[in-house]
Amino acid sequence: MANNNDIFDRSKLLLGDKIFEVLQRTKVILFGVGGVGSWCAETLVRSGIGHLTIVDSDCVSVTNINRQLMATTKTVGEVKVEALKKRLLEINPSADITALTTAYTPETAEEFHIQEYDYVIDAIDSLSNKVQLILHATRSGCRFYSAMGAALKVDASKIRTGEFWEIRYCPLARMIRKRFKNLNEFPTQKFQCVYSTEVLPNLGATTDNESTECELDENNSVEENSSTWDLRKAQTNGSLAHITAIFGCMLSGLVIQDIYKTYNQ
Repeated sequence: MANNNDIFDRSKLLLGDKIFEVLQRTKVILFGVGGVGSWCAETLVRSGIGHLTIVDSDCVSVTNINRQLMATTKTVGEVKVEALKKRLLEINPSADITALTTAYTPETAEEFHIQEYDYVIDAIDSLSNKVQLILHATRSGCRFYSAMGAALKVDASKIRTGEFWEIRYCPLARMIRKRFKNLNEFPTQKFQCVYSTEVLPNLGATTDNESTECELDENNSVEENSSTWDLRKAQTNGSLAHITAIFGCMLSGLVIQDIYKTYNQ
């Protein structure tokens, strides 16, 4: 059995006690724990973030196994946030992990109280909900980071971080900017994103069972409902673990870097 006091020895060696204590106090809420968000959550916890809320309404699907951290043949059908929470607590049993089996929508937005968090991270794949989260988070004044599209990519060297309005060659960023213009609503502050300049075509046949939304029946048991997936998600595109993992690690890195720069005085 590992000693919890030893888990972060290497982190403390690099960061020092002062910055590590800030990490332990920091509160982060992460929307979406799929191919990008699951890796982001793990690296946040491994880096010492002490309070993490993870939000996702899906269950683990067999098609998630190729790239999502908690997705294995043993976890298919489980609630994603619960499967991930179990893993995160195995890494750091002292971490404060809140798992919310729901989705960010305009109707649920106020339930999350995002103004109470130090950092808000967007890793959701519903275009309309992503747009609304960006608008909400930037208006709240919190520190906010967002993942652009991680599908249709193979070359990890083309993954970048940058300010949203300066992103080029990313179809998702272009779609989001177009949606802002159509709504005549815009983010009230600049924010950093993880994105890639690479866009490749799908060479294989498209499937429509990418993910399943979790619902609770009258007995509070989880049921899988795939019938509404295509109404909530963007078009299904191929993606690979090394790309989604790097996106997630870079998202968490933005949080760690910000804390490091702020408190390394």
